[in-house]
Amino acid sequence: MAGETVKSVAERLVKYCKEGKEAQGLKELYAPDAVSVEAMAPPGGKARTEGLAGIKGKHDWWNGAHTIHSTTVEGPFMHGRNRFGVIFSMDVTNKQSKERIQMKELAIYTVRQGKISKEEFFYG
Repeated sequence: MAGETVKSVAERLVKYCKEGKEAQGLKELYAPDAVSVEAMAPPGGKARTEGLAGIKGKHDWWNGAHTIHSTTVEGPFMHGRNRFGVIFSMDVTNKQSKERIQMKELAIYTVRQGKISKEEFFYG
């Protein structure tokens, strides 16, 4: 049963990300006390963000600071009873520097009691 719940959460998150509905995914799938951990701190930010409001703010910052040309989403890749991974490939332009970059990241999600409790990002 727990595996099915995790798989359902994983599939819904991937679906929302593919449809550009990340905000809906945050609202429905994340625990209020979820934690987000980046491989390194973004400019003016911290590598670790605690709480759903902080994670929403991080998404708002990313979307406000970049022009997103394309995003592809691969997965989910299930791991054990409560984790899954997703690979994101992005083509973005930083609005301030005008630098266009292509990047790929691996996101590992931990699910607790049917909600995403932790997300961790790894960069190439």
